[in-house]
Amino acid sequence: MSESHRAGPGLPVVLALDDDRDALVLIEQQLTRRYASDYRIICFASPVEAREQLEELTRAGDEIALVLAGLCGADLLARTRNDHPRAKRGLLVPWGSWADRSTADAILHEMALGHIDYYVLKPWRSPDEYFHRTITEFLHEWSRSGSTQTQEIEVVAAPRSREGHELTTLLSRNGIPHVLLSCESERGRQRLEESGHSGADQPVVYLMNRVLVKPTREELIRAYGVQTELGDRREFDLIIVGGGPAGLSASVYASSEGLETLTIEGEAIGGQAGASSLIRNYMGFHRGLGGAELAQRAYQQAWVFGTEFLLMREVESLRSEGARHIVTISDGSEAYARAVVLATGVSYRRLGIPELETLSGAGVFYGASFSEAQTLAGHDVYIVGGGNSAGQSAMHLSRFASNVFIVIRGPSLADSMSQYLREVIEHTDNVQVLKNTTVVGGGGEGKLEHLVLRESDSGESRRVEAAALFVLIGARPRIDWLPETIERDQWGYVKTGSDAVAAKAARGLPLGQRDPYSYETCVAGVFAVGDLRHGAVKRVASAVGDASVAIRQVLEYLDSGSPPLAPAVQASGMALP
Repeated sequence: MSESHRAGPGLPVVLALDDDRDALVLIEQQLTRRYASDYRIICFASPVEAREQLEELTRAGDEIALVLAGLCGADLLARTRNDHPRAKRGLLVPWGSWADRSTADAILHEMALGHIDYYVLKPWRSPDEYFHRTITEFLHEWSRSGSTQTQEIEVVAAPRSREGHELTTLLSRNGIPHVLLSCESERGRQRLEESGHSGADQPVVYLMNRVLVKPTREELIRAYGVQTELGDRREFDLIIVGGGPAGLSASVYASSEGLETLTIEGEAIGGQAGASSLIRNYMGFHRGLGGAELAQRAYQQAWVFGTEFLLMREVESLRSEGARHIVTISDGSEAYARAVVLATGVSYRRLGIPELETLSGAGVFYGASFSEAQTLAGHDVYIVGGGNSAGQSAMHLSRFASNVFIVIRGPSLADSMSQYLREVIEHTDNVQVLKNTTVVGGGGEGKLEHLVLRESDSGESRRVEAAALFVLIGARPRIDWLPETIERDQWGYVKTGSDAVAAKAARGLPLGQRDPYSYETCVAGVFAVGDLRHGAVKRVASAVGDASVAIRQVLEYLDSGSPPLAPAVQASGMALP
């Protein structure tokens, strides 16, 4: 064993294992020179010694930030996943080894099993900046994953409390680094004592320069510096409603084209995608990318181009007066624009079981809630749903929970989940799919403690212990606030282009002086993108692509002075209902 930095035993650990001693020397040199002042660097050539050291570190309660291992250390990487679920794990391979079939197969195999986050090319020169780029990205991801190192925000709350869940979910989905501390933990008690809040039975939030006691979601996000009120400016070229992938993409493209743009989001930047622990099939991110991280990058990109954001506010109505569109916001204010892009996405359907509805946020979660994962260590958790979001949730939760059960009504995941996720689930020991099964009941004292499951084949019901239930059973578009003049299909999805024309014709309504653009609704200057739109492909990349095309059409609409689509309504100056 070589321990390069013996001072500061409380430092988080970076552990490396490689039986190629020459390679290990260079790995140790590179890690020590860059990271030894902030991390405890430990290197091994023996897999046995490495496993023993990892066990010792686990017993001592040391925090593991990163484990790197060559092909000899596959067992070590798997053990790390179980004992230190937040730690990043990289498979060390020599430069150029991707051309070796056995090495390539090993990489793919370990990734399929979920034993590694990605492979790491061993350094072959000094300095090797490509090596350091990978290591730095790993450490950055670890630092933002809820490590016990000092974060920008600390939330101290009772274990599995509803209020604590709401606040940490808000922070997680907005990509704000934070850590959740139990008020019963040593550090949690210390923080409460230092601030004079010992015995507090409500969440206490510590920002870098202030303390908030039982803050509302709006108060918390405002304290972080996010705009939650419309300023003096009310007139824009474009208003985008929704801050998911489609809305953020529209924001980037619109602002980069010089449009004065306001984007309004009622919950969290990123929408449903923001709650995904890892999006692996988004082009250009070979190691995958967390949904919140993707959303934050897009948010910052749009902000730099000049988009003005208004968060934690809902749009309550839309009306048109001539060529101007007016949105009414939940705080009573109004904003105006020549064009509007609808990108509100969809919301998850509810189970409709009264005893579980009362536990929403206290063990029962609608949608993915990754901020809760670390609190579920040693417990059994259940997921209802068979789509990709359910699969991604299962893989993330499996790193913390004892067992994860995916409950589906049908006999197979094949029709609803991507193949790569099905393969990962199949090879993950603590994830099990309960087919032909439904959740019919459950309960607990102030928090979820059990569920009742019914098997459709036998009709028999059974009670199971459960610390959490994540419900991902489909979604419905968020369109209750839209005027009736915007055509929708039978499920509520907004029709655009030729679909909107056909819907109006079927109702015997006037078609106007021109056909709408392909992403334009039947109200001139109002466009729809992303999951909200009828016929949309439910993929992040599709939502982003939709928005780029829609903004081009918005520009054409604004530049051409296109005639209205419904002249009788527009010319009269009547406000749409």
